[in-house]
Amino acid sequence: MSESERPKTPEPSGVDLARVALRAAKEAARARGDAAQQKKQARRGGLRSGARADGRDPMALGSAINRLISERGWETPAAVGGVMGRWPQIVGEDVAKHCVPERYDEDERVLVVRCDSTAWATNLRLLAPTLVARLNQDLGHGAVRLLKVMGPGGGPRRYGPLRAPGSTGPGDTYG
Repeated sequence: MSESERPKTPEPSGVDLARVALRAAKEAARARGDAAQQKKQARRGGLRSGARADGRDPMALGSAINRLISERGWETPAAVGGVMGRWPQIVGEDVAKHCVPERYDEDERVLVVRCDSTAWATNLRLLAPTLVARLNQDLGHGAVRLLKVMGPGGGPRRYGPLRAPGSTGPGDTYG
C-alpha cells in the first residue's frame, strides 16, 4: 500500500499538543523531585515513613479519579456523563419521564436521546436548539453540536399474510 493510499490519522490540534506537553513537563518535574527526595532520605539513614505526607502515601479516591481523567483526556466524556446523571434537572421532570439520553459520540459531538413516543420525539426535536444551548452552557462551548432524537424502538416486525385476531401491527407509538 503506498503512502497516498493509507488512511490518514488526524493530527493532534494545538490544544491537544499543549495538554500533552504540559502533562509531560509535570511528570518530569515530579520525577526529578522524587529522585532528589529519595537521595536525601538515603543519606539520612534510608527510606522511612514519617508524620509528613510523601509520595508513598495513599491517594484520596477523588484525587486519583481526577488525575486519571486529566491524564487520559476524558474531561468532556466525564462531563457529559455527569449531564446524563442530571438529565431531569436540565430538561425538566416532564421531559425526563419520556426522553432518556442514550449515548454521546465524542468525535461527532452528538448526544443521542430516545423518546418513548413519537409525540415526545417531535416535541424534543422542537426543543433541540434550546437544549443544545443549555448543555453547552453547562459543559463548555461546543461540547454538544447536535441533539439526535430517536423515536420509540418497536418490537420485531411481523410480515406475512397471517396475523393474530385483534392485532394492530407495529403501530405509531409504543408508550
